Amino acid sequence: MRRSEFRRAWSIARWVLVVAVVAFWFFALRPQALGGPAGFAVVSGDSMLPNMHTGDLVVVHSRDRYRVGDVIAYKVPEGEPAEGAQIIHRIVGGNAREGFVVQGDNRTAPDIWHPKPKDIVGSTWVHAPRLGRVVAWLHTPIVIGALAAFFVMGWILVGGSDEDERET
Repeated sequence: MRRSEFRRAWSIARWVLVVAVVAFWFFALRPQALGGPAGFAVVSGDSMLPNMHTGDLVVVHSRDRYRVGDVIAYKVPEGEPAEGAQIIHRIVGGNAREGFVVQGDNRTAPDIWHPKPKDIVGSTWVHAPRLGRVVAWLHTPIVIGALAAFFVMGWILVGGSDEDERET
């Protein structure tokens, strides 16, 4: 294979990979705020031990129906103490019409809230241990600034190479 054919094949492969990653994000990881199916929760506390630990990232997907045994993320209903807080617990009873009974795996009593489907962000789709800590770290101002500087420097250093080749 000649060098130009290899470059062309590599260029096509990169574009196929980019399209595949964007399609995966669009259909599986696009946040609900952008019309997608995914919600994200970082576990905090010990209520879901031994299955989930502080710092774990949980990706949840909204569903048409939820049932006993599903681990869900829900927002505390309006007008309740801690209104708007996001909780990740297991459905242990109840129903969609009257509200679900939810409880942490490491708790002896159910939650005081009974979320209805409109309060539920979604049920567990992917559980990534410790990844929530990485996400929290990536959201710090120093890391965001360093990543921005890295990409700008990369763009400056690599961006001019195509023009130089065309001019010669």
